[in-house]
Amino acid sequence: MKQRKAWRVVREAIDEANVVVEVVDARDPIGTRNRKLEKLVQESGKPLLIVMNKADLVPKEWAEEYKRKSEVPVVFISARERRGTGILRKEIKRLAKPLLDEQERVKVALIGYPNVGKSTIINTLKGKKAVGTAPIPGYTKGKHLVRLSKRIWLLDSPGVVPIDDFDELVIKGGFPADKIEEPVKPALKLIGRILETRKEAITEKFGIEEFESEEKVLRKIGERRGLIKAGGEVDLEETARWFLREWQTGRFTLFGKEEGKKSEFTWDFEDVLDGIEKDLLLDPRRILWKYGDELRGKLDSQKRVGIREIEGFTVGIATGFKKCDGGIKLLEELTGKSILASECFGKKWKGVVAIME
Repeated sequence: MKQRKAWRVVREAIDEANVVVEVVDARDPIGTRNRKLEKLVQESGKPLLIVMNKADLVPKEWAEEYKRKSEVPVVFISARERRGTGILRKEIKRLAKPLLDEQERVKVALIGYPNVGKSTIINTLKGKKAVGTAPIPGYTKGKHLVRLSKRIWLLDSPGVVPIDDFDELVIKGGFPADKIEEPVKPALKLIGRILETRKEAITEKFGIEEFESEEKVLRKIGERRGLIKAGGEVDLEETARWFLREWQTGRFTLFGKEEGKKSEFTWDFEDVLDGIEKDLLLDPRRILWKYGDELRGKLDSQKRVGIREIEGFTVGIATGFKKCDGGIKLLEELTGKSILASECFGKKWKGVVAIME
């Protein structure tokens, strides 16, 4: 989706909603909060709530301090673990209460970057007894509302904030680090963000305690990794790729100890995804029919992942699992999206091709 069109969709969601919830990844609040979005909501005069998802991966003390300093109401939850969703419901009802004195119903929109967990939160809030479609006369065809309470409804189409530049795309894991031609700029941007958010993470991971500049930090990382060119100079490009790869795969985060359960993997399948995008294949069976031999040729104990946004859907490929459920789980964790359709392949080592919403 083009930037202009994506922002138009976001603005439509803000216009339609009475309350806006910005979904943010608790592990990277600076990187996944969007000030432009927040300004649009504040200019509209509508209540704004920030939901920090994946809060089970950050220390409670840090979360409480962030919440205390925030100028916007903040709720920390873990949608996948179903923790904090009751507090979220309560906060939404609190914001909606003054509005219900003047109108029949309140609509709530969830908006945020890709992969922060919007769909998971919506599915969690729905519950087993949720009403799927709003019986509201004149409501726009093709759009749906989910009832949270008798008079509070959730827009069942999460707004996706577009990633405005390539460096952000890289930092958010939308482009494999190994494929970047000029990795230094996004690496320096990421280091700056970490220094602003929690510089102790760099000390804990690399033993670096001096933060004179982002480039000097990157050079020290290269020295500690032994990424040296002929002549004794640090290979900044290779260091930047390695650093970004560590971030993208979850081996390095702001809170390393809490993140140890993430699987290590290698980004792959760019050529296959190029073909899928070119032919607009959005059926896992058709993808396997055309690219099955190539994908089976990479089935071994090494976990490999490829992800691509195509025509409003996400195509994911994951291989190197003893059971296909492992591949599906990893794709859901990386994208924060629900599987619409999937196909498993392989014998001893298995892989999965999935289409996600």
